[in-house]
Parts: sequence; structure tokens; C-alpha cells
Amino acid sequence: MSDVASSWKEVLGDRIPALMGEEIDQFEALMQLRKQGKLEDKVFAELRLRRGSYGQRYDNGKRHDGVATREIPFPRRGLTKGPETEFDAPGMQRIKIPYGRVTADQLEVLADCAEEYSNAILHISTRQAIQLHFIDIEDTPDMHRRLASVGITTREACGNSVRNISGCPRAGICRDEKFDIAAYADAETWHLLGHRDVQDFGRKFKIAYSGCAHDACGRAMMHDLGFIAEVREVNGVEQRGFRVVVGGGLGPVPHVAKELYAFMPEDQMLPVSQAISRVYARLGEKRNRNKARIKFLVAQLGIEEFRRLVDAELMVLEPDPRWTDWLEKAHEPRTEALPAPVTDGETAPAPGFAEWVRTNVYEQRQEGFVSASINLPLGDITSRQTRMLADIVRRYTRGDSLRTTVEQNFFIRWVHQHDLVALYNDLYEAKLAGSGAGSITDVTTCPGTDTCKLGIASARGLGVELRDRLSERALQNDPLLGKLNVGVSGCPNSCGLHHISDIGFYGSSRNMGTYKVPHFQLMLGGSTGENAGNFSLALGAFPSKRAPQVVDRLLDLYTAEHEDDETFRGWVMRVGKKVVKEKIQDLVNVPSYEEDPSFYVDWHDSREYSIGDIGVGECAGEVVSLTQFSLAAAESMVFDASVLLDDTEEGFRAAAQTAYEAMITAAQGLLKVSDADVSNAPEVVFSRFKVEFLDSGRFFERYIGANESQYLLAAHQANGSARDRDEARRRVEEAQLFVEACYACYARLLQSQNTVTAIAGAVNS
Repeated sequence: MSDVASSWKEVLGDRIPALMGEEIDQFEALMQLRKQGKLEDKVFAELRLRRGSYGQRYDNGKRHDGVATREIPFPRRGLTKGPETEFDAPGMQRIKIPYGRVTADQLEVLADCAEEYSNAILHISTRQAIQLHFIDIEDTPDMHRRLASVGITTREACGNSVRNISGCPRAGICRDEKFDIAAYADAETWHLLGHRDVQDFGRKFKIAYSGCAHDACGRAMMHDLGFIAEVREVNGVEQRGFRVVVGGGLGPVPHVAKELYAFMPEDQMLPVSQAISRVYARLGEKRNRNKARIKFLVAQLGIEEFRRLVDAELMVLEPDPRWTDWLEKAHEPRTEALPAPVTDGETAPAPGFAEWVRTNVYEQRQEGFVSASINLPLGDITSRQTRMLADIVRRYTRGDSLRTTVEQNFFIRWVHQHDLVALYNDLYEAKLAGSGAGSITDVTTCPGTDTCKLGIASARGLGVELRDRLSERALQNDPLLGKLNVGVSGCPNSCGLHHISDIGFYGSSRNMGTYKVPHFQLMLGGSTGENAGNFSLALGAFPSKRAPQVVDRLLDLYTAEHEDDETFRGWVMRVGKKVVKEKIQDLVNVPSYEEDPSFYVDWHDSREYSIGDIGVGECAGEVVSLTQFSLAAAESMVFDASVLLDDTEEGFRAAAQTAYEAMITAAQGLLKVSDADVSNAPEVVFSRFKVEFLDSGRFFERYIGANESQYLLAAHQANGSARDRDEARRRVEEAQLFVEACYACYARLLQSQNTVTAIAGAVNS
């Protein structure tokens, strides 16, 4: 145990809850065992993840995202070279903020931890958690104790566990909610934290609470388990409860959650959660992590059978008084307001007040009170700003009125209308008074290549560029375009929520001669409405440097062609993806390196994305062209499948078949690297591909985090058929990912050929 950790343990003393303190001591002891070689790597990795300590990409701090300066990438060690062991590598610390509720006291401790152990920047995630980057794992017990002293836990923030439970930031003040879900999300958080029924999952498990069915605040339909507030009348008495949905999820292949119960009484919420957890722990996939989320189990069993299994578990659960001992308090009126305004209301506003009020201020259902969004560029806030925000929260509320949001912002509630100008002026001084919260300029991004090991392209770099360009057009003021949303992910895993954005992007790459070029797949047709129940499909890959032009073109087309009150999604669906793609197809082109080398550098980065020295001889020219032709044809077929999916009621059957044919075409393309005359018969292609690429281990895609070979196997076993539209939609998504993986595999094959050629040339010389 370090002297620093020992001193903090002594200084904080009784301020650390006993159970939290014991858990942190235990983790520190396990760290020592790992350093002594007495604990397996994979065992410690899961234990580390369950304490919220996550590996990250290390690049000597030389990222250039234009927002956060990474001058101190590893402050405790002053590390100047790449990591050699797990204890040398900087990491990311994820910190649970249940349903986004954070107090002023907690903000100050978070600010101190970010400044002392990280780079003085707090990042809000799209699940309302807080993340710190470039953390020395040796510092984590010390940091965990300081967080625990103000009631914050990092337990099960990562790993195969129940992640941070999200909920509406407007809970309790919303003009449209059925009832305040805050107490319910809080009860769920602490009941399941460390519970024996949630310790044997094959993958992570995400839960969300929504106060109503139509708004996007809770986004229940994209979660493993979602609770949507409902009220019914029983014998003249109002009864609270929830519509329960299960099996949702984004990731590379998104699933819309299925309704498990149309109405579940509030006193059954926790036992139902336990029962679902037990079914998932018992029957969920454990060996193949790529199929281990509950969405795959629900799809495999069907919702009726899954419901039967949950009902059976409910019958055998041992009664627990904690299921209901909090319910009476949940019905008590809650307020976070001061009894009276703190200002006289005569203060003159700082510049920009009127626009900020229009875009950032929400009138609560409680007369005389408002709430305000604090727009954080890409979800980042400095330690200095965080401390200033803590003072602001204390001044205008009782100190516990702040929420994080899934849009990566803060949301301050229960402000007297009388104090609004003074609040704005204080935020202005803290450089936290940016307008446009929730507008098209409020671009959502994941960390991408800045810190994430899975990042393919610079999501934050593109996010900064889009935010700046859209702000220059003042689109947040446009009544038609202002409420559209843009999401950017660095890979297909959808941490930037591209699947539920009006316009979404996820990172990919393409070869251009001997160079690699950063690209983004364009996604259209998603929606955050109806609790994020509508997902998008890919329209094709565009060079990263053309992505802003793609957005501009789409917005101009929508402006010119929309009908009356038609939404962006409605316009896309009416016009058709095929027509939309034709109107932006010219933006697919990549100029040669000599013509414009900027296309070969990612956004806000000073380095070339990737320069190869692949020398392809004439004898390989025909083979290369045939493979590239096949991959391009396969990508075109995937797009055709997405069009068929939206075409007619029965179009899903043709869509699934076309998606399967696209996978076969892509697989055939890889086989052409060694055999230009390979048969195009699906059975022959599949059999040869299995032997030459799957069984040999030559085919894999390390970026995406899913085993794309399983997509081909499943489609082939089904002979391209699909049971329903949902399965067909997933097949199209899977085909796109399989084609992406084939592109990556082909690039590796070319690199391998080049290496062999170079070695042979050196030997001959």
C-alpha cells in the first residue's frame, strides 16, 4: 500500500462508508497480488474493470482533438515511452453517477481527482457517468477512497456487471412525465450493486428509467432493461407502475427492446429486475462474448418464452424487505429549491442571454422555477470550471440539483425564475454559458482514436469540426434544422449514439493505392424519439474530410424538399435512401495523395493517418483489382438490402437474402487474392472461406469488438432467410460489418505480401 493511499485512508476515516472502504482495501490487496505474479492476468483484468478501471489507447499524450490539452498524459509517472506492463499503462477511470444526480460536494471532489490524478478534465459519457483519462492504476485506490467519502462508487462501472443506471434528468420537474422516476432509479442502483444475482453475467447489463413514453430523455428502447413510467386506475385509486422492455441495445448490430410487461406494479420492480438477471446469468452466452448480451438471448428465445422464464423465477425468489422498504419515500414530494430567490432580479445580463434562454432554458411544471442546460463541448469540463459550477449550484439551489445528461451536458434544476439572469452571468464568467444545448450544434461523440483502443477514426476531431461549422451557419437558431441531432462514433460500437441520430457517422478505413484513408460510414434515419425506438442503416462510407460536406448537402436537401412538418427521418423515409445516396454520391471520391494529402490525415491530428510502402507488382494487378471490385460490389449490395428493407411490407425477405449474398460476394473477393477463378456458388465460397480464412485464423477484425465470421455463419445456416423484419434489419447491419471486416482483412493481406516482397528483395540484394 502506498504512503499516499495510507494517508488518505487515515485522513478520511469515518467519512468512507464501511462497505465501500472494505471493497477498496480488497481491491488494493488484489493489486499487490497481481504485481507479485500471484493472480492471473485475465482474472485481475475483470476485477479491475469491476472497479471502473479501464484500459485506454496510449499515444504519449500527442492527440490533437482541438478541445482537451493532453499535456500531462500520465502525471504520477512522467511516462515518456509506451507501456510495458499493465501497471505501466495509463487507463481511464469510469465513475458511476446514478441517473445523473451529482451534488456540489461531489463536484469538488471530482474536480480535485481530475486535477491530481488525470489531466484536469472531466468527461461526461452518453450514459451520464463521468470519466477521467490517463490514470495511473497505482493511484486508483487512493482516488476511490476520496470519491467514496462523498458517496460516489466506481464499483461495477465497467466489466460484466450492471453499469451506471441512467434516467431522465428532468425527473420530478418534467411537464409531461407520469411520475418522478428518480427514487426508483436510485433504489435499483443500490439494490443491484454487488447483488449475488448480477455477478455471473457474460457481458455488461444496462438499465434505463424514463418518466414518459414519447420523449428521448430515458431512451429505454435501446437498453438491456428499460422501465417506462405508467399510471393506471384500480378501484378508483391511482396506481404507479412501469411498462417493462428488455433486450434492447446498440453496438455494431442494434436491437430494439421488446415489451416484457405492459404494466408492472411499482412494488414488483426490484423482484422483476432480479428475476431477469437470474435468467440472463443462467442462460446467457458465456463463451462467445460477441453473443453474450441479453439482446441475443431474447432474440433466440423469443419474448414469450423469455417472459415465461422470468415469471418462473419470480415464483421461487426469496422475499426481500428491500424490495419495498423505500417505496413510501418515493411518493413524498421532492424539491431541490431554495425557499426564496437569492437576487433582486435587477442585474443586467451578459452578452448572449436571450439566445441562451431560447435554447438552454426549460420551464418546470412548478410555477416560478426553471432549469438550464450547461452545454459542454464534446462533454468536457475542466477542474477549474467544475469548482466554479459547484459554487453556482450551492448559490442557486440546495446543492443537489445538478444532473448529467445523455447528451453529455449538465442540467441545473430548481432555479428561481427571478435568479435566471444572475445564474447566466455566473455561468458566463465560468465560460459555461454556451447556447445551443440539445440543438444540431450540440454534437455527440465518443472518445474515438483519442483514448479508445477500438477507435478507427477521430470521432472527437470530426465532432469539433462539425460543431464549429454548424455554429457558423447559426443552425441552432433555425426552427427547421435546429433540433436535429448528430452523433459520431470512432468505430461501429455506437458509443457516440450514431444509430439513433438524425445524421450519424462511425469510423472505418479504406485503402487508396498504397495509403490508408480515414472514412466514416454515414447513417441516416435514426431517431431519439419514442424512447430511442428507431434505428438507422448505413448509406455508405465517405472520406473523413468530406463528412462536413455530406452534412451540409443533406441539410440543404432536407430544407429544399421537406413537406410542411415533416421530420428529417420522415423525409429520408419518403424520398428513399437510394435517391438520397445518389444526391451525395460524388462526395465518396478520394483525391490522390499527390492531389490533396489532407485527405490522408485525420481531423485535428498532425500525422498522416497511415502510409504504407506496399509495392504491388504487375503480376498481382489483376488479383488486386478483382478483390477490390468484389468488395465494392458487396458494399453496394448491402445498401440495396437496406433499400429493400424499407420498400414493402414483405421487403424484409429480399433484404435478408441480398445481405447474405453481399457477405458471400465479399468472402469470394478475399478468396480471389489467391484464386482469381474461384467459383461464385455460395456453398463453394462458404466452404473455402471457412477453411482458408476462418479455421486458419486469418480473418478477424480487432477494431469492432464482434466476431464478424459469426455473421456469415448464421446467414449461411439460414440460407439467407429471416423470420421477421427485426432479424432482417440485423442481417443487413451484420452484412455491413462483415464487409468492413473484409476490407480490413484485405489490407492486412496486402501488407503481408509487401513484407514478404521486401524481405525477398533484401535477401536477393
